[in-house]
Amino acid sequence: MYLHKHKKPNGDIYLTIKEKYHVPKVGARERTIESVGYLSALKEQYDDPIAFFTQRAKDLTAAKKAEKTAIIKIDVNEKLEVGTNDTRNVGYGILKLLYKDLQLDKFWNWKTRGRKTEFSTDQIFRLLTFSRALNPGSKRYTLRSKDFFFEPFDGIALDDIYHALDIIAENQNALQEWIFEKSKKICMRDLSVSYFDCTNYYFDIGRPDVDALDEDGDPVDAGGNKTAAKYRKRGPEKNHRPDPIIEMGLLIDRNGIPVAYDLFPGNESEKLHMRPIIDRVKNEFDDCRIIFVADRGLNTSDNIYWLNGDNRGDRNNRDGYVYGQSVRGADAEFKEWVLGGGYKSETIIDDVKGEVVFKHKSRIHPKELHVNVTRPGSKKPAKKTVRVDQKQMCYYSEKYAKKQKSDRDAMVARARDLISNPRKYDRITAKGSASYIKNIAFDKSTGEIIDGRDLTLDEEKIREEEKYDGYYAIVTSELDMSDVKMREVYRGLARIEDSFKVTKTCFESRPVYVWKNEHIEAHFATCFMALVLIRLLEVKLDHQFPAGRMLDSIKRYNCTHLSENRWQFTYYDEVMDACGKAFDIPLNNKYRTQQEIQRLLKY
Repeated sequence: MYLHKHKKPNGDIYLTIKEKYHVPKVGARERTIESVGYLSALKEQYDDPIAFFTQRAKDLTAAKKAEKTAIIKIDVNEKLEVGTNDTRNVGYGILKLLYKDLQLDKFWNWKTRGRKTEFSTDQIFRLLTFSRALNPGSKRYTLRSKDFFFEPFDGIALDDIYHALDIIAENQNALQEWIFEKSKKICMRDLSVSYFDCTNYYFDIGRPDVDALDEDGDPVDAGGNKTAAKYRKRGPEKNHRPDPIIEMGLLIDRNGIPVAYDLFPGNESEKLHMRPIIDRVKNEFDDCRIIFVADRGLNTSDNIYWLNGDNRGDRNNRDGYVYGQSVRGADAEFKEWVLGGGYKSETIIDDVKGEVVFKHKSRIHPKELHVNVTRPGSKKPAKKTVRVDQKQMCYYSEKYAKKQKSDRDAMVARARDLISNPRKYDRITAKGSASYIKNIAFDKSTGEIIDGRDLTLDEEKIREEEKYDGYYAIVTSELDMSDVKMREVYRGLARIEDSFKVTKTCFESRPVYVWKNEHIEAHFATCFMALVLIRLLEVKLDHQFPAGRMLDSIKRYNCTHLSENRWQFTYYDEVMDACGKAFDIPLNNKYRTQQEIQRLLKY
């Protein structure tokens, strides 16, 4: 506090005692604490009014500071009771601020209006989302560990959580659309370049679902009515586990923020998974022209034609694509072009600000597509051959060459072991290495390697693959896109791979413990929500920190109970400092009252 002197038009000076304070998102402000009076009148009462009221301002400041000084008495002989945990997480409040900015409380109030429930879907969804990000586990564990957070998630039973999962599943698509629209107020959403990829998640339950099928091979329920296929199926799990899996397709925007996701049975090919999610995004989110970026697994003639062909009627705006292109799996003409000359070198700056010599060449080349087209009024697709111009770019990387050789050497070593010990392997565990073995076959029912065959290493295939080590190709519909731009756009796929890594490691989204279709869908809705929040925070902090670092800091931003109404904060780092500045809130106070924390968390 300080003494303020204001000269009036009559020449006299008016004295007030003022205080400076801070308003979030506004800045420094000041307010009048005490109106003192005119200096001319005060001179009649005080020998030196200026000195007197300057001292008074100092005394008021000291008194205010004294109010904030608490004397805490500690009983050094006090014992802890079994189950005592006086530490609470407050860091989740950063995610809660973003959650509120997305107005998700309004969404759930809207979707549950008229439902007679004894629980708040919004409260349960918040608990599941924040727990998935910061304290992941099963739904039972989440409920048991709800005191991890400072905010009391009281009045929730396990049955309430399972009932809420049904509601969440019912509204999962609407939730994705709502998040996309509301997030535009937080940051720019750019769908002009969108990235798509698939991954799978395994279940804690060791057996897959068995679907009942009708005469057409479609899943039906117990009454014979058509139903959705169960998600839990055996398929090519990324880590070669034998457990049933579920496939997830994720679409993210140009800035790496998730847009939408879909779930598919684990035994389905990922080649078709992009189509329903793209249709939904263009119908419900934004019908702008989009360049879709995906790895070579989705580079099929049907997908190229579906995106960039003439099969989508009046609303077709010829979306674009950038796909990875397998060199080893290409036709002879393409391989010959790859191994031919004509490469040029260019120095570019990579993601870590280092210089990279980029060896590349490109061409515009006609691509013949053999596609399946369903004609109007027909149920069965017809074959059609079309030709499109495609820009093809190939580049060489010595680093990539070394990686490919190392990966192949590992597979060949496993292939040699398989030849020596075939009983150790089956169709799933032999995946990859089996391609280097001649005469290998698997039992269709058991997946075991069939005995009695002469298994030998395919030396010719190994030598053929060696020729293409270090070469990678990218193809696009965008004929005017430069080689460097193609590389830059395609490398953006690393963002979606990182998103899957975050969900699987940080969020521990696998194994999946629930088994009902609706509960599976709700589980991934909370994973998606947690991922959106951490990506929005990443943008808010101007990409200073990776997701794992931010989550670790938020987990550590805890307070411990001292006595009565006082709590002590025990952690503060660069991430929390950046969060405080980004959201314009003080996070560096070492001590706070319960009411101050409640105001911070806004509950």
